[in-house]
Amino acid sequence: MRFNFDLSEPSTDSRLSLTPKEEVEWVPLQKHPVFSAPDAVRNGGGKFNGAPKNLVAWDGASRLYYWDQNAQCLHRISVRLGEPDPTSILAAFPSKVMRADVKLNFEVSRISINRNGSALLLIGSDGLCVMYLYGRTCSSDNKTIICRTVSVGSQIYFSSSNVIRTLQVSWHPYSDTHLGILSSDSVFRLFNLASDVMQPEQEYYLQPVEPGRYRNAASICPVDFSFGGDHLWDRFSVFVLFSDGSIYILCPVVPFGSVYKWESILEIYNDAQTFGLRSVNSLAVRNSSLAISWLEATFPEVAQETIDEGDPPALKAHPHALFDSSVSLQGPLRKICHGGEDESLAVRGAECEGRAVSFLYNLVSKDSIVVTSWSGGQLQIDALADEIQPVWTVNIPPRLCVDSQDRIRGLAMICEPISGELPVVKLDQPLDHTVWLGHPPPLLRLATVDLALPKNTESGSIITMSIDPLMQERIYVVHDGGIDSVVLHFLPFTSQTRGKDETNRSPSVHPVLNTCQGETSSPSPLCGFVSLSDSFGYSWIVGVTSTQECVVIEMKTWNLLLPVQIDSEKKSVDLGAKKERDTPDIISKELLSGPKVILLPQASPNLRSVAADSIEGRSTLHQYFNLFQENYVEYAHKVHFELKHHAPQLKQIIDDQHARLSEAQNKILKVEERQSRLEERIDHAVQQHNILEQRLQHLRNLPGAHKKPLSGAEHALKAELGK
Repeated sequence: MRFNFDLSEPSTDSRLSLTPKEEVEWVPLQKHPVFSAPDAVRNGGGKFNGAPKNLVAWDGASRLYYWDQNAQCLHRISVRLGEPDPTSILAAFPSKVMRADVKLNFEVSRISINRNGSALLLIGSDGLCVMYLYGRTCSSDNKTIICRTVSVGSQIYFSSSNVIRTLQVSWHPYSDTHLGILSSDSVFRLFNLASDVMQPEQEYYLQPVEPGRYRNAASICPVDFSFGGDHLWDRFSVFVLFSDGSIYILCPVVPFGSVYKWESILEIYNDAQTFGLRSVNSLAVRNSSLAISWLEATFPEVAQETIDEGDPPALKAHPHALFDSSVSLQGPLRKICHGGEDESLAVRGAECEGRAVSFLYNLVSKDSIVVTSWSGGQLQIDALADEIQPVWTVNIPPRLCVDSQDRIRGLAMICEPISGELPVVKLDQPLDHTVWLGHPPPLLRLATVDLALPKNTESGSIITMSIDPLMQERIYVVHDGGIDSVVLHFLPFTSQTRGKDETNRSPSVHPVLNTCQGETSSPSPLCGFVSLSDSFGYSWIVGVTSTQECVVIEMKTWNLLLPVQIDSEKKSVDLGAKKERDTPDIISKELLSGPKVILLPQASPNLRSVAADSIEGRSTLHQYFNLFQENYVEYAHKVHFELKHHAPQLKQIIDDQHARLSEAQNKILKVEERQSRLEERIDHAVQQHNILEQRLQHLRNLPGAHKKPLSGAEHALKAELGK
């Protein structure tokens, strides 16, 4: 066997690969040098410009990305979750520094990474770029990685003669190259970064108001959007939120070339044939026929008459559009009405303060949950009471862009609601009155949560929401004052399937992190937030403050969804046990958990050398004293007030316990008296037993006790002698 060795000078790439790797030191994430900013940044980093920021992203495995606003670079930090103990996270030092190969002429306010971790979005109010994290080159110092970075949609959104603003940018959940953008011109666009980063692949012009009808300006201003989850037609849906709180749905919207599971496509295909084509309603037959034809053209594999065992596990979406119909804008979603409820409140539920600012779609088992946040600090949590179905508006053909071989390369269409008044959906309606009739799914109101945020900003609170990757029932709410956790305990379809009866159990809200240093201080929102989890069931949240300080908090998950155990079969309950069970808590759980976590101001290195009577020393002492008074002293006052408030109740409980104790003692005395009597009777019985045994023994010793009866021969002899 021969080995050929190339002794020529290695290339640049090979030389870089042969360089020895730099030694890595593992430190706690919150103490990583990346999050230790200089004093100048700390002093000026707390300014709040009113726009939400999130400069932290996670690839779902072992890499954390952080955009350094001052250095204009991206830090890639390798992390070890749950090491050395489950409450901590270790990070590798030094981190990999990644820079764009072009100069960014805008300020990055948010970053977002795609599914496979190959590309990262740099999102700002004046620009949008995608940074490709692989296929890169190294700089001359071999420490900085230069990544290819391209601008997305610059001719549409960021030209000098254009005033169109991007409202929300998000990766599509079923594609690593498709990007959804909602802009201020009420147009939703899908970009395929693999083919063209300047022109969109699909455009949907949203017109929520029918021509000739009047509605307020807030009803035509979009605010946010969200893609659907992995559930029936939800995976082909786009939810759009408008500033008046109304929610609309676009279905179906499919990126060209996106991949879906074979079982999922087959499920909705069979559903359309079973409940649509066989319906007695002609409208349901027409709508299901359009859906079936769209499915067979988009996924040609489902049109096969026979299903083989070797069917592909996944299907790729082919470019297709109905030539004489456009996707309808379904909505606004109405609140479901119960018996005797006012139908005028069907479109919107309880009025909230301000305007709608953000939207979240969450799929929990079989329930599709939508959450709307308002600038007044409220959350409206609803569940879809019915399944989403595709709806088209006939005689409004789309505009298609085809190549020389008549293959669709792009499309654009006008999306309008179906003309006419939508019927009010009620709970007692039969199934054939709602399935495949083109009606948007109604909303079932689960709860309205008031976060009680401080009213410090004129434009209201900026609220963003995210889902816990480990426990889908938990929603993290990031606002000006910190982070709150909202846990859903009642889910209509999931709870019914699992046999739980928790209809009256409202969501629980837990404060996680408080960044407000007082009611009179200006808000200090986070500039980065991400939720992490591992395969062992542990969960953490990582937050980065405006002063580049990192906060790591472990989140408990095992005891949040424990049901309330109620024995409904037990009819008779002891009075004492009932009093003990119905006794309320003496101190609330909020006070028992201790004071809220606050962020202390960063101390300068020369604080120890500052005199207490100097101006700087007095200012620092005054600041710490205010924090101590606003947090710990107020907490002590709350504890004192609650203990004082519960003093009569506590006295009554103690008196009841003393009464029960005296009663128990009396019973014990009676038992002791009875025990002595029982012992005397037992002793007397033992003595009598001994006497009887002695008498029996005496009787056995008598002479007549041993006489034997005569035998037959002896009886015969006695008879002869008597003659």
